[in-house]
Amino acid sequence: MDLKSGYPYWAVKNGLMYAFPKLDADLRCDVIVVGAGITGALIADELASHGHDVVVVDQRDVAWGSTSASTALLQCEIYTHAIDLAKRYDQATALLAYRSCLQAIAEIGEVASAVGDVDFSHCESLYYASNRTDQARLADEFTWRAEHRFPVRWLDRAAVKDEYGLTAPAAILSTVAARVDPYRLASRLLRRMQRTGTQVFDRTEVVSIAATPRSVELTTATGVSIRAKHAVIASGYESQRWLRQRVAQNRSSYAYMSDPIDRDQLGWLADTLLWESARPYLYLRSTGDGRLLVGGEDDDRDIPARRDRRVDRKAATLQRKVKRLLPHLDARPAFAWAGTFAETIDGLPLFGRHPQYGPRVLFALAYGGNGITYSMLGAGLLRAQIERRTHPLTRLFAFERLG
Repeated sequence: MDLKSGYPYWAVKNGLMYAFPKLDADLRCDVIVVGAGITGALIADELASHGHDVVVVDQRDVAWGSTSASTALLQCEIYTHAIDLAKRYDQATALLAYRSCLQAIAEIGEVASAVGDVDFSHCESLYYASNRTDQARLADEFTWRAEHRFPVRWLDRAAVKDEYGLTAPAAILSTVAARVDPYRLASRLLRRMQRTGTQVFDRTEVVSIAATPRSVELTTATGVSIRAKHAVIASGYESQRWLRQRVAQNRSSYAYMSDPIDRDQLGWLADTLLWESARPYLYLRSTGDGRLLVGGEDDDRDIPARRDRRVDRKAATLQRKVKRLLPHLDARPAFAWAGTFAETIDGLPLFGRHPQYGPRVLFALAYGGNGITYSMLGAGLLRAQIERRTHPLTRLFAFERLG
């Protein structure tokens, strides 16, 4: 599957960080994790650090799929507003989802700190109304979050202008958010696991999965067999190939990275994520070396050939939007790319067993606008399921909610 177009900045910046071997002999383990992107890395680390014998395989080089194209805005906000989740399900569900994502930001920070050198930084997140029509919805969303004691502040038009220089009807400022280099985090995390005994293999494609009530066997394209007590399918947007049920809609999203910008010119963007209420939304965030990452301009369908052709034009459109929003900022594209992303009907991810396979095959589909945050939550959830423990997010992230 063609997952990305153009020149994703993380791949250009970091290059191929580590070389892992190709699997060429049969093996057995407790858990086989299929997918060595950021989702697979976080899950494998959670399992391995709690005593499970884990093997990780990926058909590409490690983290070379969607992870290398991720824009890695780490937020407690979900693509679906809390008030809409409460209407779709109930208040308790909305609270659980948002509070879990809030906690996940801290947990990602702990992992990043332990690994080191992954351009992780805590930030604030400014969510502004794109127009007056959206202002009322943002006000309702703010009221809900404030009532439930989330770390937020309301800014009216004057405050948005005075504090951020933006012309917008209103905004919600959240004090809990973060950023990271996702390719670097996944690569360094897997390398650390390899050094402590976890086997990691890239350029190893799984072509079949056979599950029984007691075990699972995976076969690679070269005929190698992997037998395990459990399999975790964490191959991102390519995971749909293993399911007859259509669980999400694939789309294309576009992004570009600027050259380094002077700190004085970058101003508050150095430590604040910016995104808007319009859908699809424009978003901005900086990097540790002072570059500005700009994303948005999503397409409703993911057609690789069309996506390839549109990268430069979409980057130019994003640049014009930034110029209108922040006229003083010179943020021209230096690297531009696009990638596949997927959305579920409610903006929540899918973690756990699927009726098609039974209890020995678990899926990790961190779909939606909070992929890395969801992956952190999914790591603990899947470990609980493998260890036959209850977990508060099991029902919320289960396939059964799709009907």
